[in-house]
Order: sequence, then structure tokens, then C-alpha cells
Amino acid sequence: MSTDTSFIQAIQKNLATLSQYVPVVARVHGGSHPEFHQVRAVFDELAAEVNKAGADKADLGGQFKRLRTLTGKYTVPSDVCESYEAVYTMLAELDAAYTASHQTANGAANGAG
Repeated sequence: MSTDTSFIQAIQKNLATLSQYVPVVARVHGGSHPEFHQVRAVFDELAAEVNKAGADKADLGGQFKRLRTLTGKYTVPSDVCESYEAVYTMLAELDAAYTASHQTANGAANGAG
């Protein structure tokens, strides 16, 4: 249960900032890093799902899988600004908290029988 709380806390900590940074980073770096436009699209899906279902009920596994692929597991390119790096850091934090919460939930469900 505490892991679910950590994902909710990570959403509360990062979602508003990401919503501000992601469009700016896409505008500034999208020309030299066109993959970031896809990152933005996936982030927009993720944010919409969280806003619709709530952080505790949102099914985000597919979005995080696509983000890991698009970003090379959140590897920051060498020619970008601190905001770009911050976006990847925050996305990685959300991903890790979401993954941990679902591994805990799946483990509890599998052991509950």
C-alpha cells in the first residue's frame, strides 16, 4: 500500500511541473530531437488518463513502456538544457514509482490466494 502512496506522491510532486516543461522542451528541442514530440504525445496521454481515472486507478503501463523505448530508458542527450534533463528525471521517477506499486500489487494479489 505504501508504494501506491509513493506513486500518488510522485504524481502530485511532478505532474504540474511536467505539464509546464514538456511543451516548452518540445518547442525548443523538437527540431534537433524529433523523438521528443512522441514523448510529449505519450506524456499527454498519461496526464489525461491520470486526470480521468485518478492516480490510484490509472492504467499507465503501456505509456511508461513506450516512454522507456522512446527515451532509451530516460537517457538524456548530451546537447540539451536542464529542463529537458528535468523532464526525463521526473518521468523516470514516475515510471519507477508506478512500476514498484504494480509489482507490489501483483505480488499481493498472487500471494493472497
